Amino acid sequence: MTTADAAALLDLLRSRALSLGVAESLTGGAIAAEIVTVPGASEVFRGGVVAYATTVKHTLLGVDASLLEDHGPVHPEVAVQMADGVRRALSIAGAPADVGIASTGIAGPDSPDGQPVGTVHIGIVAPGLRTSRTFLFTGDRAAVRRQSVDAAIAATLTALRE
Repeated sequence: MTTADAAALLDLLRSRALSLGVAESLTGGAIAAEIVTVPGASEVFRGGVVAYATTVKHTLLGVDASLLEDHGPVHPEVAVQMADGVRRALSIAGAPADVGIASTGIAGPDSPDGQPVGTVHIGIVAPGLRTSRTFLFTGDRAAVRRQSVDAAIAATLTALRE
């Protein structure tokens, strides 16, 4: 289903002449990989940043250091700031990407900060849109990551259609 959603998302972006960038933590590049399975993705997809380390979320994507210190990297606002930051990180000729998607969460097997394994936040930022969606997925590490990819693409498609 994700490939169909990815194709639908790219069609929507193409129809609106919008570009896309992705920032990923727990998904480790899997969202970007899913997007590029769709022929013609290069028309709208600029690229992705795998910001697995917390410090990279701050230094490359501009996530607020005090937010990271106070709440850790698994937080809805971190996801939103990552999505906004990847738009800037993937600027071309000074123009940021139009839409940013970000994933942060805990895939397991353990939780470093006490939040339940399977907690995932998806951030979506576009002109006039700044939101996050929170999920609690079940299953092993691979299942949580797969569900996160599906959710990120589906949530972005839904948010842009609203």
